[in-house]
Amino acid sequence: MLLAASMIPGDASAAPSLAGTWTLVAADVQHPDGTVGRDYGADPKGLLLIDRHGNYSLQIFKSERPRFASNDKATGTPDEFREAVLGSSTHYGTLTVDPANHKLAFHIVNASYPNWIGQTQTRRYQLKDGELSYRVPPRANGDIPISVWRRVD
Repeated sequence: MLLAASMIPGDASAAPSLAGTWTLVAADVQHPDGTVGRDYGADPKGLLLIDRHGNYSLQIFKSERPRFASNDKATGTPDEFREAVLGSSTHYGTLTVDPANHKLAFHIVNASYPNWIGQTQTRRYQLKDGELSYRVPPRANGDIPISVWRRVD
């Protein structure tokens, strides 16, 4: 099933619909040694919106991001800019769902991290008890980000 403008032939009812509003439960990272950390702090905030056509918007924020002392985002310090960038992850585009293989494909139109613009990123997902979880492909250092979302509506 494709949650975009077109559908892959087959039984669309075989897959649960991901359309709706999702709130972030966890934004963890599994390190190569098996330990788990928190990229976005102890209480990350986020929202994932998916419409019935497969358009999506995703935002994840670290709750403890420091405010800019100047109260002007154009004149932040290097540390303030660093924390602002590393404390958030946003992107939007269209989402393709392959329920048979438990894969999501985010077709990214725009993102807070410019290197993601125009990319398609695939993740294995699990949908259980109203929670959607997926693992992002490993980073260069071997860390694997894990996102968990809970359906709101």
